Amino acid sequence: MSKIFTDKDANLDVIKDKKIAVLGYGSQGRAWAQNLKDSGLNVIIGLEREGKSWELAKNEGFTPMHTKDAVRDADIIIFLVPDMVQRTLWLESVKPYMKKGADLVFAHGFNIHYGLIQPPNDSDVYMIAPKGPGPTVREYYKAGGGVPALVAVHQDVSGKALQKALAIARGIGATRAGVIHTTFKEETETDLFGEQVILVGGIMELMKAAFETLVEEGYQPEVAYFETINELKMLVDLVYEKGITGMLKAVSDTAKYGGLTVGKFIINQDVRNRMKEALQRIKSGKFAEEWIEEYGKGMPTVINGLSQIQNSLEEKIGAQLRDLIQKGKPKS
Repeated sequence: MSKIFTDKDANLDVIKDKKIAVLGYGSQGRAWAQNLKDSGLNVIIGLEREGKSWELAKNEGFTPMHTKDAVRDADIIIFLVPDMVQRTLWLESVKPYMKKGADLVFAHGFNIHYGLIQPPNDSDVYMIAPKGPGPTVREYYKAGGGVPALVAVHQDVSGKALQKALAIARGIGATRAGVIHTTFKEETETDLFGEQVILVGGIMELMKAAFETLVEEGYQPEVAYFETINELKMLVDLVYEKGITGMLKAVSDTAKYGGLTVGKFIINQDVRNRMKEALQRIKSGKFAEEWIEEYGKGMPTVINGLSQIQNSLEEKIGAQLRDLIQKGKPKS
């Protein structure tokens, strides 16, 4: 069982006198900045442009600064901009201006693990990766709770990198729930694998294939949508709340038998082998190279893929049925 750190393992005093620059004010940046500020820490916001995020930060009590100005005197620099923006931000607006020995902090290990950012030898480099979106990180904190997180240290010059990482984790509320110690390698590779094989790629293609199979066999698309896509939320909620065993206990005996027998027929050894192939692409760096090249071209694969899905039958049927479901909801 992995070591799980909680509030008793994290001391805010180790960073209470530090100036913390949060780079980005999007989903995670906004939540982290507000939570850290509410935890009594000294937070400044660093942004590249004076756009919507700049105005939002001002309206919510911060005095945003341009990135290069925010990092000049910062003791801790937290990268909370998208993965593919971080390298350019680092090279152009952080590395030339940052204070010698400032900590570099990440919420995902991608840029460090794949060598897109090469940190100075005199900087502590660590990561706190909340296992939930920014709005949830903020919502749970305000309610007195916290979203669990992973914590890792890539470079420990001071000998206190883990202590500081746990202090940041406490500042955003993560140690209220629990923080698991990992590595940049493990967090990056498992995160990418999960997104590709199940959370985004796998489940999306499984839903689409099941829907299309029923429609091709002559079943009504509305009925097919309910059975292969819409009801998934209820089952995932059961797994989230009670585990796989709890979900199985909640469904009918017919569903249990069908699921336990046919599930292994669909997700067979061939599928498992292809999962391992996908993992090897991640571990070898081939996926990262491909994604960097794709991003540099303007993401044509992503744009075309989204367009195809938006125009698909299942999306059109889904939009109609969601309206139907909303109409049936009881008025609060």
